[in-house]
Amino acid sequence: MPDVKDLLAALHAGGPDLRVKRAGQGAVAQLCTEDGHPLVSLEAPRYVQVPGEASRLLGGAAGTEAPMWWTEVRATAAVPEAQRLAASVAGRLATLLDGTTWPPEAATRTEVVTIRASGGSAAHADDGGDVLSETDVLTDQAAVVIHDSPILAATTWLTELLRTTAGTGRHLYLVTPPTTRLTLPARALLDRAPARWVIHAPETGYYDGLSGLTLSWRDGHFTPVTDPGPTVAEAYRPPSGGATGERRLLLSLRTIHPADERLLLGGALECAWQTLTDEAPAGWSTAEPVNVPWSRRQLTDLARTRARSGSPTWLVAVGTPDRPAIATQRVQHTRLGVEEHITLAFGHPTGRPAPLHLLPHLAEELATRHNLAMMITELRAARADLTVPAHYEPPALPVSLTLGPDAVADLGAGRAGGALPDTSPERLGSTARPTLHYRLGDGDDPAAWRRLQQLECYVKSSVEGR
Repeated sequence: MPDVKDLLAALHAGGPDLRVKRAGQGAVAQLCTEDGHPLVSLEAPRYVQVPGEASRLLGGAAGTEAPMWWTEVRATAAVPEAQRLAASVAGRLATLLDGTTWPPEAATRTEVVTIRASGGSAAHADDGGDVLSETDVLTDQAAVVIHDSPILAATTWLTELLRTTAGTGRHLYLVTPPTTRLTLPARALLDRAPARWVIHAPETGYYDGLSGLTLSWRDGHFTPVTDPGPTVAEAYRPPSGGATGERRLLLSLRTIHPADERLLLGGALECAWQTLTDEAPAGWSTAEPVNVPWSRRQLTDLARTRARSGSPTWLVAVGTPDRPAIATQRVQHTRLGVEEHITLAFGHPTGRPAPLHLLPHLAEELATRHNLAMMITELRAARADLTVPAHYEPPALPVSLTLGPDAVADLGAGRAGGALPDTSPERLGSTARPTLHYRLGDGDDPAAWRRLQQLECYVKSSVEGR
């Protein structure tokens, strides 16, 4: 682990004229000009014990693997010399600690980079605290960050930046080149935040990385081009070559547990993982890179601690490098009990079909042992490495929906069994309190969307009619 002397030696790459201050509730050290404009930030090191995380987040170009200490150095785009300064900070750390950097050429620079002038155009956080001072452009409506790594992950830096930006009423724009991809946890964060993934294609301009809408910078923020109408960027079109045969199995499930001091969380996630991959999760964490070996006890202890302050717990879990799998889980106390909202994704390369035949068995296990309320499974043609590219991918198609015994009891087993005229559900578990598992399609049938919508409308109308 880098000690204080190592960090000071690295930060002294800016010479004696720069200031050092703390940001991100102490998790980040910033090198700033004398008048406070941030130039370079250095994150607190994280001890990564989970194999494969460096390769997963650096596109296979990591050069080292767990166990290791991981830190990230960022330069503002507002000051040209800041990138050289960041490279020197990283190079000094690598030299002192026999480390590896990405990109590899960053480790070749260790000289002092003198920056005396104020970074006058750098962002200043007027009401968002020190985290927003790391953004590259800050307006009344927007915070813009330029990111050029191959993978944009749900790091502690990103989660804190999203939280802080939303707290100021601004929209966060993450600007990347077309070659950058999102991890699924990062996409999950962006989906529920006032944020947009902006792709800068030098030949054509800017577009939304998830929808393809062409964007322009206007009145202090990015906005879709609507004259004469919304347009999709040419760069968003899928690459030539057609389908690759790679598939992604997606599970969205919800469990509801009675609030009990003996409750051990993570059982549903572990059960699904074990059933579909013959392995348990490799590790978990509250951010990426995932750095702690899988432990239901530690997960539960964290959730219980946060619940005492009224805060939910959000976490990421990953599998082993040879079996691509990733999950996000949100734990919160509600009037119904302790709820787990889990999204899992399993990557299946060409020639390795998704184990759809195991879904009824999984549904029964989750319902009888882990308080399953509902589960929806889908299959989509997408990258097996579980990253999201900046171009179009076909939408997922529903495969099945499972109603847990409490949901069936609320609806009435007879009524729930007749929800779909052309599809009879499988009755799983006990006769007195059955679980109903509806097969909607095989992952290639577009009509499965109609069946899912019919079922969801039926369930909703039945609940409202009680």
